[in-house]
Amino acid sequence: MDTSTVRAALVLEDGTILSGRAFGAIGSSFGEAVFCTGMTGYQETLTDPSYHGQIVVQTAPQIGNTGWNDEDGESARIQVAGYVVRDASRRASNWRSRRGLGEELARQGIVGVTGVDTRSLTRRLRERGAMRAGVFSGDALTGPAEMTALVQAGPVMAGAELASRVSTAEPYVRPAVGTARFRVAVLDLGVKANTLRMLAARGIESHVLPASCSPDRLMALEPDGVFLSNGPGDPAAMTPAVELARAVLERRIPLFGICFGNQILGRALGRPTYKMRYGHRGTNIPVVDSATGRVSITAQNHGFAVEGEPGERFDSPYGAALVSHHCLNDGAVEGLRCLDVPAFSVQYHPEAAAGPHDAASLFDDFVSLMGEAS
Repeated sequence: MDTSTVRAALVLEDGTILSGRAFGAIGSSFGEAVFCTGMTGYQETLTDPSYHGQIVVQTAPQIGNTGWNDEDGESARIQVAGYVVRDASRRASNWRSRRGLGEELARQGIVGVTGVDTRSLTRRLRERGAMRAGVFSGDALTGPAEMTALVQAGPVMAGAELASRVSTAEPYVRPAVGTARFRVAVLDLGVKANTLRMLAARGIESHVLPASCSPDRLMALEPDGVFLSNGPGDPAAMTPAVELARAVLERRIPLFGICFGNQILGRALGRPTYKMRYGHRGTNIPVVDSATGRVSITAQNHGFAVEGEPGERFDSPYGAALVSHHCLNDGAVEGLRCLDVPAFSVQYHPEAAAGPHDAASLFDDFVSLMGEAS
């Protein structure tokens, strides 16, 4: 079905309405409008479970020119609530492409809009913050007041528990590549496929567990280490995951967390978290290691952060800890390291799919931590 002539609009909770044309499925969808600055990797962005419940605005001017393939998904389905682009490519050109992006969006029921001034929209979201939004097309496109009221009636992201919606329902095992060196319990809060690939490449057998996993169930695996994955929602709503992290810290099992996992570890250490104005979402975000001064360009996708100051040392129920990394753009906490128990985390994505690979060595640091503890 050709939807290029079907009218569509993005409606923000402040009453802003941006008109365009339908891209993907026809209808309406609701979520939190956020922007992603990545110039590449739209398929990985769309399938990243951390984007569950969000309407993603791409700042790159043209999206869809490499189509859709069957290899680059970070999960089994598209996770975004809606999609907003400036210029949807009219044709795809890539040797791995199996179908067009618009076709795949429609196949999975994702309502999108193209022809929107995404530069103006991104400036509004930067100035006023991420906000509730709706994408409307076809018969769902009604009057401004009616559409705005529907958007304003939607749930807010603060306080939202979304990890259970994207986590695995049943445990499963991702084998190591070659000989298994370590057994790791992966708490699936929305884990990305490339994370499991990178663990497997280092001889790690990953036992992927549901977000609701209890400490007893995890400990029964007798893991060499525990990994806390990325995921969507508010970390303040994740009490079971925080309690599990505390149980791991008490037993001194090596722990590594990324993104949402960084926030879970932070709360386990007694640090508050907060909702950022518009978050960090892209593949070009500079982070500095407070100990070495080394700067890494990182891939990120988060709207919440741990409270703290660059290089800050603090006491926790598990001994001393420090803010190990921070963002050069705004000073936000980008990493935590415990000094008395074997645990560390980062707010960014060392698996970087798509994105830079500056931080891939953090997986090796996790392996070293488990080796020291064994």
